Amino acid sequence: MFIAFRREVEAAVEAALDDLGYPTGDLGIEEPPADVLAVLASSVAYRLAGEAGAPPPQVAGELADAVDVTDAKYVAEARSQGPYVNFRPSDAYFADTLVEAQADDWGHLADTGESVVVEHTSANPTGPVHVGRARNPILGDALARVLEYAGNDVTREYYVNDAGRQMAVFTWAYETFDEADLPEPEREKPDYDLVRYYRKGNEFLEEGPDEEVEAAEAEIAAIIEGLDEGDEATYERVEEVVDTVLGGMQDTLGRLPAEFDEFVKETRFLRDDSTHEVVDRLKESEHAYEEEGAWQLDLDDWDIEQSFVFLRSDDTTLYTTRDLAHHEWKFDEFDRAVTVLGEDQELHANKLNAALDILGNDTDRLEELFYAWVNLPGGESMSTREGTGVDMDDLLDEAVSRAEDAVRSRLGDRVRDDDLTDEDVERIAEQVGIGAVRYDVVAKQPTKAITFDWDDALDFEGQSAPFVQYAHARACGILGEAAGDVEPRLDADVLTDDAERALLASIARFPLVVEAAAEDLEPHQVATYTREFADDFNAFYRECPVLADDVDEDVQAARLALVDAARQTLANALDALGIDAPESM
Repeated sequence: MFIAFRREVEAAVEAALDDLGYPTGDLGIEEPPADVLAVLASSVAYRLAGEAGAPPPQVAGELADAVDVTDAKYVAEARSQGPYVNFRPSDAYFADTLVEAQADDWGHLADTGESVVVEHTSANPTGPVHVGRARNPILGDALARVLEYAGNDVTREYYVNDAGRQMAVFTWAYETFDEADLPEPEREKPDYDLVRYYRKGNEFLEEGPDEEVEAAEAEIAAIIEGLDEGDEATYERVEEVVDTVLGGMQDTLGRLPAEFDEFVKETRFLRDDSTHEVVDRLKESEHAYEEEGAWQLDLDDWDIEQSFVFLRSDDTTLYTTRDLAHHEWKFDEFDRAVTVLGEDQELHANKLNAALDILGNDTDRLEELFYAWVNLPGGESMSTREGTGVDMDDLLDEAVSRAEDAVRSRLGDRVRDDDLTDEDVERIAEQVGIGAVRYDVVAKQPTKAITFDWDDALDFEGQSAPFVQYAHARACGILGEAAGDVEPRLDADVLTDDAERALLASIARFPLVVEAAAEDLEPHQVATYTREFADDFNAFYRECPVLADDVDEDVQAARLALVDAARQTLANALDALGIDAPESM
């Protein structure tokens, strides 16, 4: 409804400006403050004041008088208020919102016809997923969901680095050391098992006898060369390590959840020779030059001081070279490509874009979402190579444990009296705990660093997932209590209380929030909306009894339909963020 309402407002403002002889460029359409009884407003009077030779309030009044909404379905009237023109909704706006929000797919936009690949996480398969990288899979998965809600055909991609030095070191170490050389694994998971070899190998390369280290480096170099030359036996050796570790990492990521449609391996672009074709094309560029045997690109024309090295002096390719072939594959397969990257990768992304431009690609089809790091109180170091830091599994276990304590504390006698079983509590704790971590990460603007705080994340009254989840559970509780006694009725005409209308207006905004979040690549807009929506629902719950005996039967039935619309909106908004919506808490 909100999107249709906005289109009617835009058409009305544009027509009024045209009738008055004003330019129809920027219409200044925006949402007014919460205390203004309107759905949208226009600030165009500010832009026109100079041309009109009149103060903005006078221009706004003139414009409001010229606005014609007689043929509009969802706009009831336009009124000036100071320098703004405010647009209020019609009864049809509220009635259609109540009906449409009953649908399971509420908030999903019409198909765009565009295919979008979202590459995220892509952590090197060298060991368990660590907290320092937690923002990537959470942001990436939420962004993919929002883009899907916005009508796009989305593919979630994990780009597997299986061709670099790290994997060569890992493979050599796995083939060199015995179980007796290693400590006990921290968990019974394949990634925890194999990471011991990687850590042992790095320790040996730093501290081992010079002659043995030299021999090891020769073996590692041979693995790198074998991969670059397309040697199948080398691929198979590396693949055993990569796939085993990646399997364990997938189990952890699946808890968030962060699931993938494709695992695209770096070696794919060596095997099909596309990486070497990229090298040949780059060598022919006017920006390419050779220095000390290494080939590189001069990127001064893109205001990048560092050169882009795409071929080493020993004629082996680099990760960045293979990534060029990878991105050209994306351009062949998809209409748009979005990559979620840490802020430390911005220079790499800029250089990659410049090199893709040199290769003749339309880089407007490639977008990046950069994010700052997640820190824990105390500032733990995050290094897989050193074997330090906090694993994602530990964080998620702690989240579920703390959530269970909080849930048991809130439920009290309900558990002891068998109103809820221990299995129910454990299920709720999993939903709340994982949701708390995920929401705390995705609710912040990506460019702002996060210091994770348990008290904030699990605050049932704060800016948190539990607060929003509890509103959903409360709506489910009302519907469950009414089942068999009161039938919901889609009659918005009797919903005239301010709190009822405010909740309907909030429900109607959901598709617009999805549209904006997808367009701006900012899933935190949906998180902000869920928190504001929960406030609106709680205000309705306090002020408008649904099942009280003294409530008129027609009002009761309409309010129950409104509760169901709110439940559906909360469920879908949380789903767009990848967060469970518990039916009881």
